[in-house]
Amino acid sequence: MRRGFTSLFVLFICLALRAQQTTPAAPASASDADKARVFITDSQSWEYVTNSGGGGGVFASRGGGGARPQTAEIVKTFGERCPQIVTNNKMDKSDYVVVLDHEGGKSVLRHRNKVAVFARVSGDSIVSKSTVSLGGSVQDACEAVNRHWAAHGKEIRAAEASAAAANEPKVIPAAAVQDPPRTSAAKLTIASNPAGAEIEIDGSFVGNTPSEIEVAPGEHTVVVSKKGYAPWQKKLKATGGNVNLTADLEAAN
Repeated sequence: MRRGFTSLFVLFICLALRAQQTTPAAPASASDADKARVFITDSQSWEYVTNSGGGGGVFASRGGGGARPQTAEIVKTFGERCPQIVTNNKMDKSDYVVVLDHEGGKSVLRHRNKVAVFARVSGDSIVSKSTVSLGGSVQDACEAVNRHWAAHGKEIRAAEASAAAANEPKVIPAAAVQDPPRTSAAKLTIASNPAGAEIEIDGSFVGNTPSEIEVAPGEHTVVVSKKGYAPWQKKLKATGGNVNLTADLEAAN
């Protein structure tokens, strides 16, 4: 009996010392932007059950109860134990997700608290263990986040900035937007000797001489033909402006 009491006393002393531990505070110059952001949640309810039995006129009873873990209390404990960590209520804006199972309604020795911490971007678990007290769970989570953040904090922030930049709409300055070069149509003035000949441009009939015809800039083939005369053909490259063409038709043999 004495040995059991001594073991129990030593256990309580250890818990008291653990509760007094704090992780080193961040440098005074560190801003919230330099700190790890943590989202805290719980995963299940706790419950307690009591039984008492009897017989021969002695009463018997059974009782039970339960409640959700007090996440606000956990957040408060984080603020006290981990001043270098910022708690955040938006998971997608946090660097780490802390999951706690905090059992209540039981004696200290029956508590089976559990804690798991995940790096949000990669989804990797950086700690997963059981503890006796809520303070111990918070302490374990705090130490795990501090270690991981010291080793990978810059990488996490760089990946976050890169993802944000990729999702931002691209804005092109007005000065950088250039209108496509404007090209004006070329005007062909086509006459023939004798007049009244048919005009084809790039294989399509467009009228009789004399005529003024607009064509798009580029290379074109002009054919002037009249019955009883040999066809007249001209290839040209129109670049705008006016072009005068006169087809001297030769009688066909």
